[in-house]
Amino acid sequence: MQLDKVSLADARAFSPFFLDYIEQKETLKPFYNRFPLLKNFGDQIKDKQQSFPSENRKALVESLRKQYDGFDISPALADNLTKLEEQKTFTITTGHQLNIFTGPLYFIFKIITVINACTKLKAEYPDYNFVPVFWMASEDHDYEEISYFKLYGQKYVWDTDQQGAVGRFNTKGLDKLADTLPGDTAIFRNAYKNQPSLAAAVRQYVNELFGKTGLIVLDADDKALKALLRSVMLPDVIDQVTRPIVDKTNDGLQSLDYKTQVYCRDINFFYLDTGIRSRIEKDGDGFKIVDTDLVFSKPEMERMIAEEPWKFSPNVILRPLYQEMILPNIAYVGGPAEVIYWLQLKGVFSHFKVPFPMLMPRNFGMILSQEIARKFKKTGLSFQNLFEDKNYLFNHWVVQHATHTLTVGKERSAISRHFEDMQSQAGAIDPTLAAFVGAEGKRALNSLERIERKMLRAEKRLHSDKLRQIESVKDSVFPNGSLQERTDNFLNFYQNDPEFIGHLMQSFDPFDFKFNLLSYSS
Repeated sequence: MQLDKVSLADARAFSPFFLDYIEQKETLKPFYNRFPLLKNFGDQIKDKQQSFPSENRKALVESLRKQYDGFDISPALADNLTKLEEQKTFTITTGHQLNIFTGPLYFIFKIITVINACTKLKAEYPDYNFVPVFWMASEDHDYEEISYFKLYGQKYVWDTDQQGAVGRFNTKGLDKLADTLPGDTAIFRNAYKNQPSLAAAVRQYVNELFGKTGLIVLDADDKALKALLRSVMLPDVIDQVTRPIVDKTNDGLQSLDYKTQVYCRDINFFYLDTGIRSRIEKDGDGFKIVDTDLVFSKPEMERMIAEEPWKFSPNVILRPLYQEMILPNIAYVGGPAEVIYWLQLKGVFSHFKVPFPMLMPRNFGMILSQEIARKFKKTGLSFQNLFEDKNYLFNHWVVQHATHTLTVGKERSAISRHFEDMQSQAGAIDPTLAAFVGAEGKRALNSLERIERKMLRAEKRLHSDKLRQIESVKDSVFPNGSLQERTDNFLNFYQNDPEFIGHLMQSFDPFDFKFNLLSYSS
């Protein structure tokens, strides 16, 4: 595959907030600890090594071994599970929702980023071990967001009436859905057919795709791991300490004209049980579970935290803290929205005395199939042009390749000068005439613009075949106007190229924050 790159700013798909972070703007530096450059990881390792309790490491490894019981474990994965017991082993983590059939293409990009980052860090810091981790958002309860995916332009939906944490959903119907898809989908059909829950099925197919690299899949909906979060549950639920901290950070970001991503509540835990994940709210002297009849007194809530911590599920504000408390983690890999909301949380980490991890943007990419790459080459466009608005792209190409003059810039300048002279002359005769001449001049310029537009449309008709070719390329990499990586499924490419993931791993550099364009050559 041929690799080309475009700056993230030129991709025109990212917010100024995210781009300012990538460019390491001084105004944002107070909101994070260290920027993810290879040279900065040495100090991050030291901070984590000094603060991560050995009992947490032991609990993590014991839970992971239980979670992998019955699964095929590659030599690399077995080695990483053993290394996690050592004080010199650290993790790089990414996470995602449990979208059916992996969801959008960037699911794969995230995982490749953490795997490649660990490889580069090992080369840079050979005395330490680095383990890639995929954190399953198994406690998320937003079924609508995970219930569909798109393959070859068609939308496929999983219908189920289950409620609560999606990782606990049974997979009934997903194996049948796999049978309706084009091409080979055995990796998914087997996972959905053989595993009792959505989380277990995701572990199976992610393990099949990436297990040979040593990638560890973690399900944090785990009783032993939740026990490590008691020290956060009590002050957040009982004393509501988190919101003032986040609000202060948000005020600081908003004073710099940055729009914050997530909202902090008074209580940032959900009540989690079979078929339910609902918010906990303060209610007088006690607590209520939203959208249920459940209520708890303060002593009952304190007892539940002490004896049943697995019934508490952190929301988007405290899930990152939970991650850093149970993993010897030094960096989190996320998309633009994730990086932005993590920047709201440094104060929370400081309050609970947990090192704030380095925030690594995931790899961004666009894949041009052999046919699309061939068409693109014929257009004569640059890769940067692909990110332009479609109409601008057409106009730009036509103006560049027209055999006739399509612009009326000279005429516009000449008419403007003539009317300025006439306006001056008329104004000397009668001041009221100046406004009249100015209006007539504006009408003349508007007529020129209409002429220019008509000439451009006529020239476009002469190049209709070429413009259809450009449109075909544009629609392929921006399906329905959205970035390909946010829409298409990896099966679009994997079914035709079983080495697709390997090609991505060879091409992506986790520390080069640019947009990658990969083309299949003919």
